[in-house]
Amino acid sequence: MPNPLALIAEITHRCPLHCVYCSNPLQLTSRKEELETAEWLRIFSEAAALGVLHLHLTGGEPLARPDLAELITGARQSRLYTNLITSGIGLSRERLAQLVEVGLDHIQLSFQDSTEGHANWIAGARAHAHKVELAGWIREHQSDKHRIAFTTNLVVHRQNIDHLEAMIAALEGLRPDRMEIAHAQYYGWALQNRSALLPTRAQLDRAVAVVQAAEERLRGQVRIDMVVPDYHARFPKACMGGWGRQLMLIDPAGRVLPCHAAGVIPGMRFNNVREHGLDWIWQSSEAFQKFRGEEWMPEPCRSCDRRKEDFGGCRCQAFLLTGDASATDPVCELAPLHHLVEDAVREDAVIGTSPEVSGAPFHVLQEKMAGFWDYRTDPK
Repeated sequence: MPNPLALIAEITHRCPLHCVYCSNPLQLTSRKEELETAEWLRIFSEAAALGVLHLHLTGGEPLARPDLAELITGARQSRLYTNLITSGIGLSRERLAQLVEVGLDHIQLSFQDSTEGHANWIAGARAHAHKVELAGWIREHQSDKHRIAFTTNLVVHRQNIDHLEAMIAALEGLRPDRMEIAHAQYYGWALQNRSALLPTRAQLDRAVAVVQAAEERLRGQVRIDMVVPDYHARFPKACMGGWGRQLMLIDPAGRVLPCHAAGVIPGMRFNNVREHGLDWIWQSSEAFQKFRGEEWMPEPCRSCDRRKEDFGGCRCQAFLLTGDASATDPVCELAPLHHLVEDAVREDAVIGTSPEVSGAPFHVLQEKMAGFWDYRTDPK
């Protein structure tokens, strides 16, 4: 088995936003359960020894960790390329300068919409103006001796997809190196709120055309990557590059998983870095072996020409939709249970009264998440 290329470090589940498209698990890690600084530094060293090249610092909101500069320093000493995935809340000009000084290589800043009012409404917090200001600060570090790379990330769903052209124009004005147009993927809270988020096929087709036009216009200036919603695809994506094939994720409490949603699969034990080294977990643990290779595959995957491209699709999505993690991902048009996705699109991908006018369903969903938000930001 090749060594992993990337480590996704969920250093906290705390977050000042309460976006209803969040794909974090419904059961989150409290602050008192989080790995300590020294534990993360050991993990980074082990990851580098295992062959990991890229470290993605995420959450929750990684800026909630007061030791973030120390973590980036340690990652730099382990020769890891560091990417901070953030909402930007909690990042001052001075703190940004400190993170760049200690070795931060890349920052990915999330946006919810093009206008302040709608963006704040989606995020459930007054955040948009600060993000725009922060983008300017980031540009100040793009001509220094240690140049920081800059990606803007936009999560697209039914509540903002019709604004996509304006959103791309707004992001273009921030002068990022890269734009990521990522349609919501239905795990965690996003799955709970799918009926308010899943776009129609007509909306998706228009969005694809908008992105293609932007790619042509910005070619050579800004790289644009688009992730489409699985439910409208003919075939599943090779989730995370295949189960346990390219990367590993460590949650705030130290569990090591092949992807962020794998914890939903019942009956699986994910080993903890407090008990085992990363090398053993990657090479030998039962969880990482479970869906590697092709032996586990049912038909039609086992005899399908695409099995080495999509590896049977997403195991978490298969479980969430069918109750069986070993099933062919129902997104695939060849899957025996593909009708589950067709039914979801038919039932959920509808457009009702504008939520901006009626206050539903989005505000209702955010109110239901109020306890979730309080829990994530609980300082205890």
